[in-house]
Amino acid sequence: MNEGDWFSETHTDDLLYSYRIEERVFSGRTRFQKVDILRIKPFGLTLFLDGKLQSAQVDEAVYHECLVHPAMQIHPNPVRVFIAGGGEGATLREVLRYPVEECIMCDIDRELVELCREHLPSWSAGAFEDPRARFVFADARATLADSPDKYYDVIVSDLPEPLEAGPAQMLYTKEFYEIVREKLSDDGVFVAQVGSADPVYPDLSACVRATLAQVFPVVGVYTAYIFSFQLLWAFAIATMGPDLIPTVFKGVSGLSHYNPEIHKAMLVLPGHMRRALSEKGRILTDENPFSWTA
Repeated sequence: MNEGDWFSETHTDDLLYSYRIEERVFSGRTRFQKVDILRIKPFGLTLFLDGKLQSAQVDEAVYHECLVHPAMQIHPNPVRVFIAGGGEGATLREVLRYPVEECIMCDIDRELVELCREHLPSWSAGAFEDPRARFVFADARATLADSPDKYYDVIVSDLPEPLEAGPAQMLYTKEFYEIVREKLSDDGVFVAQVGSADPVYPDLSACVRATLAQVFPVVGVYTAYIFSFQLLWAFAIATMGPDLIPTVFKGVSGLSHYNPEIHKAMLVLPGHMRRALSEKGRILTDENPFSWTA
């Protein structure tokens, strides 16, 4: 919903967030989704997909570091990484801080990736030109299913929320997570952003946690406060065996937020999240997937 110099985002049917627009850098549709790149005080450049805020200049590093580094630290020696989504290139940027041999970024929306390269170059910070990066513009589920078994050490899901009939809805189901498990190495790690961790609508994180527990032996949820999201945000992490807190942290330069203490603190959940994870989760399947409140 756009009204004059304001842009409004629906969080739930009962809650809207409204932002005053300083500059409309881009507004339009790709083949798959509506894209708005807006300059907003005090967030700076901000990316919205299908009306939902994805990342903002003021704190995109907090979100992307919290998404990527726990998984990369948990795995003892990540060599091959797969990113589902990640159109801005910032998830790729964080993966490439490590001495990986190959990182495949698979995003269904080539137009979105090109828009981000043009309008949000600081998000990728040269990652698109790194020779270790390989790009696939196709459905991440089908691409992953066609990969060799036990090929990836870390798989990162940086996808939009699962809106009904949206491009990401079937990448939050048990069937998809079974594909992920088959493609991970024996000590592989999977991590995904799983939506809000506030008391109003923690439902997606609870459902993903319950679904991953059907597939992986070790599953956890952690949270981080994202200023531009105006709430706690949740991430789900699952491993084929490694513990969620590494005994030794790898040295990584250039970080603005993540560190070993933050890693441990993110796994400490507030009471409302503990209750949500135990009470609100259901198993997500292809026949009965999650549909985020539109």
